[in-house]
Amino acid sequence: MGHCARFNGRCKRCEGELPFDFRMAFQPIVDLQWRRIHAYEALVRGPRGEPAGQVLAQVTDDLLYRFDQACRVKAIEQASRLGMRESLSINFLPNAVYEPEACIQATLAVSERVGWPKERLIFEIVESERIQDRPHVRGIIDAYRRMGFRVALDDFGTGHANLDLLTELHPDKLKLDRQLIMGCHRDPRRQTLIRGMVSLARELSMTLIAEGVEEVEEACWLLEAGIPLQQGYYFARPTLDALAEGLEARLEARFAPPRLRGVSACR
Repeated sequence: MGHCARFNGRCKRCEGELPFDFRMAFQPIVDLQWRRIHAYEALVRGPRGEPAGQVLAQVTDDLLYRFDQACRVKAIEQASRLGMRESLSINFLPNAVYEPEACIQATLAVSERVGWPKERLIFEIVESERIQDRPHVRGIIDAYRRMGFRVALDDFGTGHANLDLLTELHPDKLKLDRQLIMGCHRDPRRQTLIRGMVSLARELSMTLIAEGVEEVEEACWLLEAGIPLQQGYYFARPTLDALAEGLEARLEARFAPPRLRGVSACR
C-alpha cells in the first residue's frame, strides 16, 4: 500500500467535490428472534434512484478515495436526518483505505457533528475478490474494532470470499451470500453447508447474517437453523431516503415469539 496523503489535517485524495451526484437507499436487517429491525444497510443509488452499478461506473481510480469518504458521510448524515435508532451498516472498499486512523477522520467528524455513536456503526468489507493485501485488510479491521466500530465481511460464500479469508481476517459479522441462501429450505446440500457455518461462526465468535432472503420458507428455515439476523426482498427492498415503515408489526404478525424446543418458529 502507499502512504496516506493527509497533510496538515487535510487529504488531497479523500477531500473535494465529486463530478457526479448520488443518494443513499436503506435496507433493513431484521432480527426474527425478537421481531425487530436490527440495523440498516446504506446502499448507493443514483440521484433518481438509478442502480448502484450506474454510479460505480463513474468512480475512476482517481475518485476512489473521495467516493468512499463521501458515501460514509452521506450515509451517516441521511440516517441521522431520518431519525434512525438502529445501527447503520456502511460498505467500504478496503483498497480505498491507506491508513485506518487517518482515513477514518471524516467519518469521526460527521459522527460527532450529528451525534451518531461509534458503537452504532458497522463497516462492511465489499469487493472481496479484490482482497490481495490481507495483512492490510486485517490491519483495517483491527484498527476499526479498537476504535469501537464493528466490521462485517460481505458476500461470504461466493467468488473469492471463502473460508481461507477467515484464517487471517477476524470480522464481527459474516454475511452469507444469496447464492448460498436461495432455496435453502428445500436443498439438503445448502442446509448442510449453512449448519456448518452456524457451528463455525459460534466457534469463531462471529454473528451470521443471511442475505438475499426472498421467500418466507427460507426465512423460517434459517431461523430454525440458528440465523435470526436476515436481510432481503422478502422483508423490504432498499428505500431511497427513507426507513422501512410498519415492518416490525409485520414481523410480529408473521413470526412466533421465542419458542419452546420442537415448536415451529413461523405461524
